[in-house]
Formats: sequence, C-alpha cells, structure tokens
Amino acid sequence: MSFVSEFKAFAMKGNVIDLAVGVIIGAAFGKIVDSVVADLIMPVVGALFGGLDFSQFYLVLKDIPPGVPNTLADLKKAGIPVFAWGSFLTVTLNFVILAFIIFMMVKQINRLKREEPAAEPAAPAEPAEDIVLLRQIRDALNK
Repeated sequence: MSFVSEFKAFAMKGNVIDLAVGVIIGAAFGKIVDSVVADLIMPVVGALFGGLDFSQFYLVLKDIPPGVPNTLADLKKAGIPVFAWGSFLTVTLNFVILAFIIFMMVKQINRLKREEPAAEPAAPAEPAEDIVLLRQIRDALNK
C-alpha cells in the first residue's frame, strides 16, 4: 500500500474527522470564552476592585529606557522583560471557566445518555426452511 493511499485511508476514518471537527469547534468556543472573560467578567471584577484592569498588572524586570511608555504592550514591543501576572490571571480565569463549561456539557450529555431507554433485543430470525427440515430429520433419526 502506498503512503498516499495509506494516509487517505487514515484521514477518512470517522474518528479523525470527528476529532478535526471537535478541534475547530473547540477553538471557536475558546474565543467565545476569551471574550466572555475579557469583555464581561473581568470588567465587573475590575469595577468591584476600584476600576482595575487585571490584564495590565505587571512587574518590570529591567530598567525602562527613556522614551518607552510604561504600558505592557509598549514594554513588550521594546523587548523589556516583564512579569505579566495580570495577563496570566486572566488566561487562568479563561481556562477555569472553559473547563467548568465543558464539565457541565459532559455531565449533561452523560445524563441524557442514561435516560435513553434500553433498546429491546431483537427477536432471533426464523431459521431457513432447509435448516428446519434438517432438524426434523435429525430429531426423527434420534428417536
């Protein structure tokens, strides 16, 4: 089997395609969660703590040269090492929320699977006519 045909057989398996769809949906869902945290949750948390923007909390690990504004984006652009703990806090909160939502989804899916009634086992198919005749002959010979 050639490499191309082997790869085609692998790529066309249902699990690989399901995984690809899951990754794409997961990436899009991650962006939604990022937006929820950055645009909805963190502003409320910041307002509760006096208007703070957690994503801008950082410690500068080197002297700032003259002329470089003291903002996280400008310091990173200038190549100055910073310890961006506020950004880390925001990303960690994104992860916790995403993990919680996925947990709730899996829990709901498992609950729905348990509620499905078990399918009745199918009745065995009637044996073919020749099988019935052979059994009758066998039973007659045994008597």
